Amino acid sequence: MREGSPQIVTFGETMALFMPEEHKAIERASKLEQGFGGAESNVAIGLARLGASVGWFGALGNDPFGKLILKTLRGEGVDVSRANLSGEAPTGMMFREHVAGRLAVHYFRKHSAASRMRPEDLDEDYIRGAKLLHITGITTALSDSCRSTVRRAIDVAKEAGVQISFDPNLRLKLWSIEEARETLLPLIQEADYFLPGWDELKLLYQTDDYKEVKAKLAELKAISVVKGMGDSTIVLNKGEETSVPFYPAEQVVDTVGAGDGFCAGFLAGLMKGMSPVDAVRLASINGSLVVQMRGDWEALPEWEVVEQRMSAKAWVER
Repeated sequence: MREGSPQIVTFGETMALFMPEEHKAIERASKLEQGFGGAESNVAIGLARLGASVGWFGALGNDPFGKLILKTLRGEGVDVSRANLSGEAPTGMMFREHVAGRLAVHYFRKHSAASRMRPEDLDEDYIRGAKLLHITGITTALSDSCRSTVRRAIDVAKEAGVQISFDPNLRLKLWSIEEARETLLPLIQEADYFLPGWDELKLLYQTDDYKEVKAKLAELKAISVVKGMGDSTIVLNKGEETSVPFYPAEQVVDTVGAGDGFCAGFLAGLMKGMSPVDAVRLASINGSLVVQMRGDWEALPEWEVVEQRMSAKAWVER
Protein backbone atom coordinates (compact mmCIF):
# COMPACT_ATOMS: atom_id res chain seq x y z
CA MET A 1 0.00 0.00 0.00
CA ARG A 2 1.16 3.52 -0.79
CA GLU A 3 0.66 6.38 1.59
CA GLY A 4 -2.66 8.06 0.85
CA SER A 5 -4.49 4.95 -0.32
CA PRO A 6 -6.79 2.85 1.87
CA GLN A 7 -6.67 -0.94 2.00
CA ILE A 8 -9.74 -1.30 -0.22
CA VAL A 9 -10.88 0.98 -3.03
CA THR A 10 -14.27 0.77 -4.71
CA PHE A 11 -16.28 2.99 -7.04
CA GLY A 12 -19.63 3.26 -8.77
CA GLU A 13 -22.93 5.09 -8.73
CA THR A 14 -24.69 6.07 -5.53
CA MET A 15 -28.21 7.46 -5.89
CA ALA A 16 -30.66 9.43 -3.84
CA LEU A 17 -33.34 7.03 -2.57
CA PHE A 18 -37.00 7.73 -1.87
CA MET A 19 -39.48 5.24 -0.45
CA PRO A 20 -42.89 5.35 1.26
CA GLU A 21 -43.23 4.75 4.95
CA GLU A 22 -44.43 1.37 6.21
CA HIS A 23 -43.98 -0.52 2.93
CA LYS A 24 -46.77 1.31 1.08
CA ALA A 25 -47.08 1.70 -2.68
CA ILE A 26 -45.84 5.07 -3.94
CA GLU A 27 -49.17 6.02 -5.53
CA ARG A 28 -50.90 5.52 -2.18
CA ALA A 29 -48.30 7.26 -0.04
CA SER A 30 -48.53 10.84 1.14
CA LYS A 31 -44.90 10.96 2.33
CA LEU A 32 -41.58 9.60 1.06
CA GLU A 33 -38.52 8.92 3.20
CA GLN A 34 -35.26 10.22 1.79
CA GLY A 35 -31.98 8.31 1.89
CA PHE A 36 -29.42 7.02 -0.55
CA GLY A 37 -28.05 3.74 -1.79
CA GLY A 38 -25.53 2.18 -4.11
CA ALA A 39 -23.95 -1.26 -4.02
CA GLU A 40 -20.38 -0.03 -3.83
CA SER A 41 -20.96 2.71 -1.26
CA ASN A 42 -23.04 0.30 0.83
CA VAL A 43 -20.07 -2.08 0.85
CA ALA A 44 -17.73 0.80 1.71
CA ILE A 45 -19.83 1.80 4.73
CA GLY A 46 -20.02 -1.83 5.83
CA LEU A 47 -16.25 -2.17 5.60
CA ALA A 48 -15.62 1.02 7.53
CA ARG A 49 -17.93 -0.11 10.33
CA LEU A 50 -16.01 -3.38 10.51
CA GLY A 51 -12.74 -1.52 10.96
CA ALA A 52 -11.34 -1.74 7.43
CA SER A 53 -9.61 1.14 5.69
CA VAL A 54 -11.76 1.89 2.62
CA GLY A 55 -12.25 4.53 -0.03
CA TRP A 56 -15.17 5.11 -2.39
CA PHE A 57 -15.23 7.37 -5.40
CA GLY A 58 -17.68 8.18 -8.14
CA ALA A 59 -19.38 11.12 -9.79
CA LEU A 60 -22.32 12.81 -8.09
CA GLY A 61 -24.27 15.89 -9.02
CA ASN A 62 -23.32 19.16 -7.37
CA ASP A 63 -26.77 19.20 -5.83
CA PRO A 64 -28.24 18.59 -2.37
CA PHE A 65 -28.39 14.83 -2.95
CA GLY A 66 -24.74 14.53 -3.97
CA LYS A 67 -23.63 16.69 -1.05
CA LEU A 68 -25.67 14.62 1.40
CA ILE A 69 -24.14 11.40 0.09
CA LEU A 70 -20.57 12.70 0.36
CA LYS A 71 -21.07 14.10 3.86
CA THR A 72 -22.64 10.89 5.11
CA LEU A 73 -19.96 8.63 3.62
CA ARG A 74 -17.24 10.84 5.08
CA GLY A 75 -18.96 10.74 8.45
CA GLU A 76 -19.03 6.93 8.29
CA GLY A 77 -15.25 6.85 7.96
CA VAL A 78 -15.10 6.24 4.20
CA ASP A 79 -12.41 8.14 2.29
CA VAL A 80 -14.21 10.18 -0.40
CA SER A 81 -11.23 12.33 -1.37
CA ARG A 82 -11.40 11.12 -4.99
CA ALA A 83 -15.16 11.56 -5.42
CA ASN A 84 -16.37 14.30 -7.74
CA LEU A 85 -19.33 16.68 -7.62
CA SER A 86 -20.32 17.48 -11.21
CA GLY A 87 -21.93 20.73 -12.23
CA GLU A 88 -22.93 19.26 -15.60
CA ALA A 89 -25.16 16.34 -14.59
CA PRO A 90 -27.34 15.40 -11.60
CA THR A 91 -27.14 12.73 -8.95
CA GLY A 92 -29.18 9.70 -10.02
CA MET A 93 -32.36 8.81 -8.15
CA MET A 94 -34.27 5.66 -7.34
CA PHE A 95 -37.70 5.08 -5.87
CA ARG A 96 -38.53 1.89 -4.02
CA GLU A 97 -41.95 0.51 -3.10
CA HIS A 98 -43.79 -2.70 -2.30
CA VAL A 99 -46.33 -3.81 -4.87
CA ALA A 100 -48.43 -6.92 -4.26
CA GLY A 101 -46.00 -7.99 -1.55
CA ARG A 102 -42.93 -7.68 -3.77
CA LEU A 103 -40.22 -5.07 -3.91
CA ALA A 104 -40.22 -2.78 -6.95
CA VAL A 105 -37.48 -0.28 -7.83
CA HIS A 106 -37.80 2.61 -10.27
CA TYR A 107 -34.57 4.18 -11.56
CA PHE A 108 -34.01 7.74 -12.74
CA ARG A 109 -30.32 7.46 -13.53
CA LYS A 110 -30.01 7.95 -17.30
CA HIS A 111 -27.60 10.81 -18.04
CA SER A 112 -26.65 11.01 -14.35
CA ALA A 113 -23.24 12.29 -13.33
CA ALA A 114 -22.09 8.74 -12.59
CA SER A 115 -23.08 7.50 -16.04
CA ARG A 116 -20.57 9.96 -17.50
CA MET A 117 -17.53 8.54 -15.69
CA ARG A 118 -14.54 8.12 -18.02
CA PRO A 119 -11.18 6.34 -17.70
CA GLU A 120 -9.36 9.68 -17.52
CA ASP A 121 -11.33 10.49 -14.35
CA LEU A 122 -9.49 7.76 -12.45
CA ASP A 123 -6.75 8.57 -9.97
CA GLU A 124 -4.65 5.60 -10.98
CA ASP A 125 -2.12 6.01 -8.17
CA TYR A 126 -4.98 5.78 -5.67
CA ILE A 127 -5.87 2.36 -7.08
CA ARG A 128 -2.23 1.26 -7.30
CA GLY A 129 -1.75 2.02 -3.61
CA ALA A 130 -4.59 -0.20 -2.39
CA LYS A 131 -4.49 -3.88 -1.44
CA LEU A 132 -7.80 -4.69 -3.14
CA LEU A 133 -10.08 -3.14 -5.76
CA HIS A 134 -13.78 -4.03 -5.42
CA ILE A 135 -16.01 -3.60 -8.46
CA THR A 136 -19.52 -4.64 -9.45
CA GLY A 137 -21.28 -5.33 -12.71
CA ILE A 138 -23.66 -2.43 -12.08
CA THR A 139 -21.08 0.18 -13.06
CA THR A 140 -20.42 -1.52 -16.38
CA ALA A 141 -24.15 -1.42 -17.18
CA LEU A 142 -24.43 2.37 -16.89
CA SER A 143 -22.76 3.41 -20.15
CA ASP A 144 -19.98 2.63 -22.60
CA SER A 145 -17.72 5.15 -20.85
CA CYS A 146 -18.38 3.50 -17.47
CA ARG A 147 -17.52 0.14 -19.00
CA SER A 148 -14.22 1.54 -20.24
CA THR A 149 -13.57 3.07 -16.81
CA VAL A 150 -14.03 -0.29 -15.09
CA ARG A 151 -11.80 -1.96 -17.66
CA ARG A 152 -9.05 0.60 -17.09
CA ALA A 153 -9.33 0.33 -13.31
CA ILE A 154 -8.89 -3.44 -13.57
CA ASP A 155 -5.85 -3.05 -15.82
CA VAL A 156 -4.28 -0.56 -13.38
CA ALA A 157 -4.92 -2.89 -10.45
CA LYS A 158 -3.48 -5.92 -12.22
CA GLU A 159 -0.36 -4.06 -13.31
CA ALA A 160 0.23 -2.99 -9.69
CA GLY A 161 -0.47 -6.39 -8.14
CA VAL A 162 -3.66 -5.17 -6.46
CA GLN A 163 -6.19 -7.93 -5.89
CA ILE A 164 -9.61 -7.66 -7.52
CA SER A 165 -12.96 -8.55 -6.00
CA PHE A 166 -15.90 -8.78 -8.41
CA ASP A 167 -19.61 -8.98 -7.58
CA PRO A 168 -21.69 -9.32 -10.79
CA ASN A 169 -24.73 -7.69 -9.16
CA LEU A 170 -26.94 -8.33 -12.18
CA ARG A 171 -29.46 -5.54 -12.77
CA LEU A 172 -31.54 -6.56 -15.76
CA LYS A 173 -33.46 -3.28 -15.64
CA LEU A 174 -30.25 -1.67 -16.88
CA TRP A 175 -29.39 -4.01 -19.74
CA SER A 176 -30.25 -7.36 -21.30
CA ILE A 177 -28.79 -10.63 -20.11
CA GLU A 178 -27.06 -10.97 -23.49
CA GLU A 179 -25.30 -7.63 -22.99
CA ALA A 180 -24.45 -8.59 -19.43
CA ARG A 181 -22.87 -11.88 -20.48
CA GLU A 182 -20.80 -10.20 -23.19
CA THR A 183 -19.38 -7.69 -20.72
CA LEU A 184 -19.22 -9.57 -17.42
CA LEU A 185 -17.87 -12.98 -18.43
CA PRO A 186 -14.50 -11.52 -19.57
CA LEU A 187 -14.27 -9.43 -16.39
CA ILE A 188 -14.82 -12.50 -14.23
CA GLN A 189 -11.62 -13.93 -15.71
CA GLU A 190 -9.65 -11.08 -14.13
CA ALA A 191 -10.95 -11.45 -10.57
CA ASP A 192 -9.13 -12.88 -7.57
CA TYR A 193 -12.42 -13.16 -5.65
CA PHE A 194 -15.71 -13.77 -7.46
CA LEU A 195 -18.88 -13.22 -5.42
CA PRO A 196 -21.95 -14.28 -7.44
CA GLY A 197 -25.36 -15.45 -6.34
CA TRP A 198 -26.53 -18.84 -7.55
CA ASP A 199 -29.38 -17.25 -9.51
CA GLU A 200 -26.90 -14.94 -11.24
CA LEU A 201 -24.68 -17.87 -12.22
CA LYS A 202 -27.62 -19.70 -13.78
CA LEU A 203 -28.29 -16.67 -15.96
CA LEU A 204 -24.66 -15.98 -16.84
CA TYR A 205 -23.80 -19.57 -17.72
CA GLN A 206 -27.24 -20.47 -19.14
CA THR A 207 -27.67 -23.62 -17.08
CA ASP A 208 -29.10 -24.68 -13.73
CA ASP A 209 -26.85 -27.76 -13.58
CA TYR A 210 -24.52 -27.19 -10.66
CA LYS A 211 -21.89 -29.57 -12.01
CA GLU A 212 -21.69 -27.57 -15.24
CA VAL A 213 -21.46 -24.28 -13.37
CA LYS A 214 -18.85 -25.68 -10.99
CA ALA A 215 -16.76 -26.77 -13.98
CA LYS A 216 -16.93 -23.24 -15.37
CA LEU A 217 -15.87 -21.77 -12.04
CA ALA A 218 -13.01 -24.24 -11.79
CA GLU A 219 -11.55 -22.67 -14.94
CA LEU A 220 -11.26 -19.30 -13.21
CA LYS A 221 -8.23 -18.18 -11.23
CA ALA A 222 -10.61 -16.65 -8.68
CA ILE A 223 -11.75 -18.04 -5.38
CA SER A 224 -15.51 -18.22 -5.98
CA VAL A 225 -18.04 -17.56 -3.23
CA VAL A 226 -21.48 -18.71 -4.42
CA LYS A 227 -24.31 -17.23 -2.38
CA GLY A 228 -27.78 -18.68 -2.12
CA MET A 229 -27.15 -22.38 -2.63
CA GLY A 230 -30.12 -23.52 -0.61
CA ASP A 231 -29.41 -22.34 2.92
CA SER A 232 -25.64 -22.26 2.43
CA THR A 233 -22.79 -20.41 0.73
CA ILE A 234 -20.34 -22.47 -1.29
CA VAL A 235 -16.64 -21.59 -1.34
CA LEU A 236 -14.68 -23.00 -4.29
CA ASN A 237 -10.93 -22.65 -3.82
CA LYS A 238 -8.46 -24.48 -6.04
CA GLY A 239 -10.72 -27.48 -6.51
CA GLU A 240 -11.78 -27.64 -2.86
CA GLU A 241 -15.46 -27.08 -2.09
CA THR A 242 -16.69 -25.93 1.33
CA SER A 243 -20.31 -25.35 2.30
CA VAL A 244 -20.92 -22.66 4.95
CA PRO A 245 -24.46 -22.58 6.43
CA PHE A 246 -26.29 -19.26 6.60
CA TYR A 247 -26.17 -17.58 9.97
CA PRO A 248 -29.80 -17.48 11.19
CA ALA A 249 -31.65 -14.18 11.46
CA GLU A 250 -34.03 -13.76 14.38
CA GLN A 251 -36.37 -11.76 12.16
CA VAL A 252 -36.38 -10.62 8.55
CA VAL A 253 -37.52 -7.02 8.08
CA ASP A 254 -35.88 -5.94 4.81
CA THR A 255 -33.63 -8.02 2.56
CA VAL A 256 -32.32 -4.99 0.62
CA GLY A 257 -28.61 -4.59 1.28
CA ALA A 258 -28.07 -8.15 2.49
CA GLY A 259 -25.74 -8.95 -0.40
CA ASP A 260 -23.74 -5.79 0.15
CA GLY A 261 -23.50 -6.58 3.86
CA PHE A 262 -22.28 -10.07 3.00
CA CYS A 263 -19.68 -8.66 0.61
CA ALA A 264 -18.46 -6.14 3.18
CA GLY A 265 -18.12 -8.88 5.77
CA PHE A 266 -16.18 -11.13 3.42
CA LEU A 267 -13.72 -8.44 2.35
CA ALA A 268 -13.28 -7.24 5.94
CA GLY A 269 -12.48 -10.81 6.95
CA LEU A 270 -9.81 -11.04 4.27
CA MET A 271 -8.28 -7.76 5.46
CA LYS A 272 -8.18 -9.20 8.99
CA GLY A 273 -6.17 -12.15 7.71
CA MET A 274 -8.97 -14.73 7.78
CA SER A 275 -9.13 -17.66 5.38
CA PRO A 276 -11.81 -17.35 2.67
CA VAL A 277 -14.02 -19.84 4.54
CA ASP A 278 -13.75 -17.96 7.84
CA ALA A 279 -14.34 -14.70 5.98
CA VAL A 280 -17.57 -16.20 4.60
CA ARG A 281 -18.64 -17.06 8.14
CA LEU A 282 -18.12 -13.44 9.13
CA ALA A 283 -19.96 -12.35 5.97
CA SER A 284 -22.93 -14.57 6.81
CA ILE A 285 -23.26 -12.99 10.25
CA ASN A 286 -23.01 -9.52 8.75
CA GLY A 287 -25.70 -10.27 6.16
CA SER A 288 -28.03 -11.78 8.74
CA LEU A 289 -27.84 -8.65 10.87
CA VAL A 290 -28.54 -6.36 7.91
CA VAL A 291 -31.89 -8.00 7.07
CA GLN A 292 -33.22 -7.36 10.57
CA MET A 293 -33.57 -3.61 9.99
CA ARG A 294 -34.87 -1.44 7.17
CA GLY A 295 -32.58 0.39 4.78
CA ASP A 296 -29.78 -0.11 2.27
CA TRP A 297 -26.86 0.49 4.65
CA GLU A 298 -28.28 1.80 7.90
CA ALA A 299 -28.39 -1.66 9.51
CA LEU A 300 -24.78 -2.55 8.70
CA PRO A 301 -23.24 -3.55 12.06
CA GLU A 302 -20.15 -2.35 13.85
CA TRP A 303 -17.26 -4.78 14.38
CA GLU A 304 -17.99 -5.21 18.08
CA VAL A 305 -21.48 -6.55 17.31
CA VAL A 306 -20.24 -9.03 14.71
CA GLU A 307 -17.36 -10.10 16.94
CA GLN A 308 -19.81 -10.95 19.70
CA ARG A 309 -21.73 -13.21 17.36
CA MET A 310 -18.57 -14.82 16.05
CA SER A 311 -17.35 -15.63 19.53
CA ALA A 312 -20.86 -16.63 20.66
CA LYS A 313 -20.74 -14.17 23.54
CA ALA A 314 -24.00 -13.83 25.38
CA TRP A 315 -26.06 -10.71 24.84
CA VAL A 316 -26.57 -8.68 27.98
CA GLU A 317 -29.45 -6.20 28.05
CA ARG A 318 -29.34 -3.43 30.61
